[in-house]
Parts: sequence; structure tokens; C-alpha cells
Amino acid sequence: MARRLEPLTLANLDELPVPCRSCVFWELDPVAAGHAGRNGDTGLEKEAWLSQLLLDWGTAGVVLTIDDEPAGFAIYAPASYLPRIQAFPTAPVSPDAVVLATGRILPRYLGLGLGKILVQAVAKDVLKRGFRAVEAFGDSRWNGPGCVWPTDFLQAVGFGVVRDHPRNPRLRLDLRSTVTWRSEMEAAVERLMGAIRPEPSPHRPVTVRDAVIRESHR
Repeated sequence: MARRLEPLTLANLDELPVPCRSCVFWELDPVAAGHAGRNGDTGLEKEAWLSQLLLDWGTAGVVLTIDDEPAGFAIYAPASYLPRIQAFPTAPVSPDAVVLATGRILPRYLGLGLGKILVQAVAKDVLKRGFRAVEAFGDSRWNGPGCVWPTDFLQAVGFGVVRDHPRNPRLRLDLRSTVTWRSEMEAAVERLMGAIRPEPSPHRPVTVRDAVIRESHR
């Protein structure tokens, strides 16, 4: 199987699974997300969020393909771009960390270790940007695909709990001190064709409709 990692951009946003393509669980606060859902604007909001983040910060996610077919993805960003964080009882996130917000492996590709490859790719990019850690919120009662990572998965790939909670603990992967993990990460990611390399990409201009939507959420 030929595996490839690509940065998430507006050009390949449609490769995300259908429920994730227009999901704004992390991108908007609960009130704004509800408003967008009622108006049927979640897809536009997702595009506007990604466009702004690419302009301000750069790569905000990674898409993994196998034999040119989408197999999984992960989205990460600084905490300031993820309003939903404030709704978690274990917030806030440490200032030296980037947040691994959400992701998914498509059912047909489960059990192949691809989730760890996604986390390794994210960690490599975050480390290059000068951050010390990746943090994530877990779901300790996970029973199926959702917007929050299973706590068990995060711990299996090297995260440790920094603030416990019966449902949504906050976990952390310290990149600078985990030397062995970093060596494994480098080897695994570099073996893939097309490891992540942030590149300039065309950005969809903000339309009048986008401006009206954003203004209505203020």
C-alpha cells in the first residue's frame, strides 16, 4: 500500500469524511455552532475557519491517503483558534502547546497503526515550529466515532494525563523530553512518501456572505 501525507488545505478539504467536512465542533463556540447548524452554514464556516488559519498560522491539519484514497486525517491548531476548548472542564491548554483537536481513521483502515502515524506527523510539524508539546482532550467514555479523541488511544501513542477528569481529561505529549519517541517519529514519518512540508497554497477570498456570517456571530 502506498501511503502519503499531505497538509490539509482548502483544495483537499473535501477529502475529509462527510460528517467531518462540515463539522464545526472545534471551530466555533457552542452557541455559534448551533446558530450555524440551524442556518445550514457549517460548511461555509469550516472553509472560512481553515482559510483564516492557513493565512495566519499555516498548516492546520494532515490528510493521510493510501493508494490515492483518503484513509484518515488529523486537525491541530493553537488554542486561540479553537473556541470549543473553553467548554471543557479541564481547560485551559498550556501556553507552550498546540492542540490536537480531532481526527479519524476510516473504518476499512483501522488496525493498521495509522492513527499513530497521524499523531507522529502532527508532532513533527509542531516541533519544527518551536512548540514544546501537543495537548489534547480525551473522551474516557468513547463508544464510537466523534469529535474528541478516545483517551485510551491518546495514552497508547504517548500522551500522559496532566489534568484528570472522569469524562474529558487533558493529556500532553512533551516533544522535547521524549527522545525515544521522537526518534521513532522521525523514522516513521520520513518513510512515507511526501512527508508534511508546509507550502504556500491559494486561499479562498473572504466573500460578502462570509463577512455577514462572521458578523452575526459576534
